[in-house]
Amino acid sequence: MSRKLLLEKIEVPGIRTYEVYRREGGYKSVEKALKLMSPDMVTDEVKKSGLRGRGGAGFPAGMKWSFIAKPEGIPRHLVCNADESEPGTFKDRYLMEFLPHLLIEGLIVSSFALGSHVTYIYIRGEYAWIIDILETAIREAKANGFLGNNILDSGFNLEIYVHRGAGAYICGEETALLESLEGKRGNPRIKPPFPAVKGAWDRPTVVNNVETLAAVVSIINLGGEEYAKIGIGKSTGTKLISACGNINKPGVYEIDMTISVEDFIYSDEYCGGIAKGKRLKACIPGGSSVPILPANLLLKTVKGEKRLMNYESLSDGGFAKGSMMGSGGFIVLDEDQCVVKHTLTLTHFYRHESCGQCSPCREGTGWMEKILTNIEKGKGKMSDIDLLWDIQRKIEGNTICPLGDAAAWPVAAAIRHFRDEFEWHVLNPQESQIRNFGLAHYADPLEPAVAAV
Repeated sequence: MSRKLLLEKIEVPGIRTYEVYRREGGYKSVEKALKLMSPDMVTDEVKKSGLRGRGGAGFPAGMKWSFIAKPEGIPRHLVCNADESEPGTFKDRYLMEFLPHLLIEGLIVSSFALGSHVTYIYIRGEYAWIIDILETAIREAKANGFLGNNILDSGFNLEIYVHRGAGAYICGEETALLESLEGKRGNPRIKPPFPAVKGAWDRPTVVNNVETLAAVVSIINLGGEEYAKIGIGKSTGTKLISACGNINKPGVYEIDMTISVEDFIYSDEYCGGIAKGKRLKACIPGGSSVPILPANLLLKTVKGEKRLMNYESLSDGGFAKGSMMGSGGFIVLDEDQCVVKHTLTLTHFYRHESCGQCSPCREGTGWMEKILTNIEKGKGKMSDIDLLWDIQRKIEGNTICPLGDAAAWPVAAAIRHFRDEFEWHVLNPQESQIRNFGLAHYADPLEPAVAAV
């Protein structure tokens, strides 16, 4: 079994409460950081750990922290991005619901490192019940001296506030999140200036994901160098994966990123294989915005090696034959799933969630949805497939924020790897669902790597 850092205590009865969490070793990293370390020392440990942002981009967290401006007399802020709206991703919800004090502990240590005395948790509006859990944990931490003024007689003051969003996917983008936090419409900002220089209320701000901040606890407790020994290469530490789709055991799993995709899907410790004994057709390995991969490319890299569940291995081959770790939303499709239908579902989502600020995204997502609807309903033409490819190409890289890319990549990957399925829809307009189509893309459950790259 892989090592557990974040979820080690998840099954301890009452772990959601301060008393049990503290009894199980909680808040030791706060004591260590505030009593034995300086803010720069905490940042250095995070750098040594190699921790990469767990929200999707995978940017080194310690480096991001080091960018924050420190003008004299100007407050700084840490903002926790808990706006988990990526389809297929639900691991932050799991952390906040069952281990709220782990997040609070990570926020305290991170705030100390960044010099933030007022820190915010921006949470997805639909997570209404979790807001109560977090606010209870904040009250408990404050009542026990871990929040408020002069925490542990260190001279460090900190208040944490929970801010509820209104359910907009675009507010997962950090600058749109900051706009919403300030009470404005959640439109992304043009960069530069970056949030590290001008963020919330034009003050230096760092925005980090829930899992990223929770991981800081283990880094301080273990030490950055020890944390970096877990995993492989630049994929250090552990990673939470939200596994769903046509698998026997959907759920949240913590992996150390040395496990292969094949083992993750088929082992009893994790997904337990494809449901109902069917064959693996494809997978979206990192949340709805990353490229879908057919089984043969999912299980092996372009070098013929087993593809691993980490940043480097999943991206091997680029967008032509690879994908991304993304937010860790692992969506598995079996042989009966229609790629065209699923691509339409994702495109509908991105069209609905576009803020409309950039014309390529505003017009392009709606155009792609219309074309895909026609193809799915048997009203498409062969020329529509090339038109779809051209539209996504003109959206990618031409918007203020990454939502345009997130909308373009699923369409591009679906056409790249499953063009024959799109053509089948055009040539067989009377059929509403594909059954046993494109066998070259499948993998046998007993021999999952049978299709060579």
